[in-house]
Amino acid sequence: MSNAELLKVTTMANAIAEGRTPEYLFWVGCAGSFDDRAKKVTKALVKILNFAGIDFAVLGTEESCSGDPAKRAGNEFLYQMMAMQNIATLNAYGVKKIVTACPHCFNTLKNEYPALGGEYELVHHTQLLQSLLDSGKITIEGGEFKGKRITFHDPCYLGRGNDIYEAPREVIKKLDVELVEMKRSKANGFCCGAGGAQMFKEAEPGNQEVNVNRAEEALGQKPEVIAVGCPFCNTMMTDGVKHFEKEGEVKVLDVAEMIAQANDL
Repeated sequence: MSNAELLKVTTMANAIAEGRTPEYLFWVGCAGSFDDRAKKVTKALVKILNFAGIDFAVLGTEESCSGDPAKRAGNEFLYQMMAMQNIATLNAYGVKKIVTACPHCFNTLKNEYPALGGEYELVHHTQLLQSLLDSGKITIEGGEFKGKRITFHDPCYLGRGNDIYEAPREVIKKLDVELVEMKRSKANGFCCGAGGAQMFKEAEPGNQEVNVNRAEEALGQKPEVIAVGCPFCNTMMTDGVKHFEKEGEVKVLDVAEMIAQANDL
């Protein structure tokens, strides 16, 4: 497949017009759509999905914010307006399965949309990657991460919020790396500092930023890569690594980027 073919994406509107309903709706999310860093993760995942022959589509301009930041910030009215608009769109297209690379969107659509009439099967992208690797639809032979020291930072809404700990780790292990755990990991994980809409407000009084504290812990493992599975975590951990002036030595990469790079996609 050429790079152009790997990046080909259709919208649900076009798919329905062609008389087909894609197996998955890829919920891109605000970060994956507009943040320059998160766009790279979106492209990596699209390449993997196309390479594996997964039938998927996006909403495109019909996708709005999931409403998570509004809800966490306390604006329930705005959240419900956003959610009900999205639910109307998703239900109109008969969407059943949704894959997303954002744990915040994942948690909101999975656990909070049903109360407003939106019931879907949610899959985090690391779960889908694990199933694609387990089924042999994508494989990894060596790759640039082979033997490298990697630590994984658990996103709050993926781990403690939805009890998904093993999928990202199983995918990382497939890269034949040395996976090292931080002291605060899995159920005892520590927030990157962006959750609960904290991403969009000034820090509160204290002697250390949350993301700096977490980055310090990650860097203490002497990793070559800090792996993440969330666009918010990606931003916060990247900023934390920069705080310690280690960006030349330690990369912060989403799990999807690692799989795409290992396959030269």
